[in-house]
Amino acid sequence: MPVATYEQYCQMLDKAAKENFAFPAINVTSTSTANAAIKAFADMKSDGIIQVSTGGGKFASGQGVNDMALGAISLAQHVHLVAERYNVCIALHTDHCHPEFVDSFMIPLIEESEKRVARGEKPLFNSHMYDGSELPLEENLKVSKQLLERCAKSQIILEIETGVVGGEEDGVNNEALPADKLYTTPEEMVQVAKELRPLGRYMYAATFGNVHGVYKPGNVKLRPEILKNGQDATISELGPEARHMLVFHGGSGSELSEIHETLGYGVVKMNIDTDTQYAYSRPVVDHMFKHYDEMLKIEGEVGNKKQYDPRAWMKKAESAMTERISQAVKDLKAEGKTILN
Repeated sequence: MPVATYEQYCQMLDKAAKENFAFPAINVTSTSTANAAIKAFADMKSDGIIQVSTGGGKFASGQGVNDMALGAISLAQHVHLVAERYNVCIALHTDHCHPEFVDSFMIPLIEESEKRVARGEKPLFNSHMYDGSELPLEENLKVSKQLLERCAKSQIILEIETGVVGGEEDGVNNEALPADKLYTTPEEMVQVAKELRPLGRYMYAATFGNVHGVYKPGNVKLRPEILKNGQDATISELGPEARHMLVFHGGSGSELSEIHETLGYGVVKMNIDTDTQYAYSRPVVDHMFKHYDEMLKIEGEVGNKKQYDPRAWMKKAESAMTERISQAVKDLKAEGKTILN
């Protein structure tokens, strides 16, 4: 199935909101990790979202280029090609574009989509995330509105964030933030709906104590009621049609019961990165330890090509990542929920 059209993407999100499940949104950095994600969605008969961060795009372009937009374009083109061989809908998204990277990351990608749309094709990406949460709310929304107006013309959905996700990801460290910065207020959620709804479709990463990074279960102090209170305030003032499509960032270490609670409050997308990084790397370590002598050409030996061929351990890595994403699909209650049924 080709990458989702705008209408299919909207149908995916609307179905998730109506049926209280969410799509895993998988950060990828290579064709290998992208392949792992697509296969997992197909295995679980679930539609899904594949996303590229600024750091992921930079890595994908190669160390001799280090162009985050070029790398994102390359990965997106790969997904467009491979997704056609599977019978689920895949949407493409970019993750956490901070203000300083708008001109070097998001705008070139929007321009690429505009060129495609002008030729009668689909946009390259279905949605982009602008993360202006480090800015005062008024400034954040000013830029968000400008970007949403432009995205909407090419049938691209914009994701925004208010409040700040704690922890560290892609070189952005929010570990020292005061606790009150980790919680979006009901007033902010109402204002976001007032200002963005007239301009186009959007998703909203409201923060409720979630953090990026690696934490043991129980160490992340989430307050899912923050989402409920904000949704209630928004609906009270603007009506049920203003209910936000919410995004859950920084879910590693969260209790499954808390994740499920957020699904009832409008979370339709949950970002998965830290857990899949470990899932991909763990079997590589295992392979290296088990085949240490065969991996190296030492003491006059020639090693074992069957073991040091990168495909030997990358296949194991892909399979493990696919398995972890399949579990995420189950955890988010998206199994068997493809719109193609």
